[in-house]
Amino acid sequence: MSDKAKAGRREFLKLAGIGAVTGGVAMAMGQDDAKANEALSETSAGYRETEHVKTYYELARF
Repeated sequence: MSDKAKAGRREFLKLAGIGAVTGGVAMAMGQDDAKANEALSETSAGYRETEHVKTYYELARF
């Protein structure tokens, strides 16, 4: 195996480990579901199925 392939694997494993730790911290520091839903409902109107969305759904059918 080449040194370049070994180095690529090492970098991937380092980044995967960092990502797992970061994700765990984000989950631990995150809000509970009720607070998140409350904040979402205050800031957005939510999903609305408008005419252009319905047209897209019709055209996307297989």
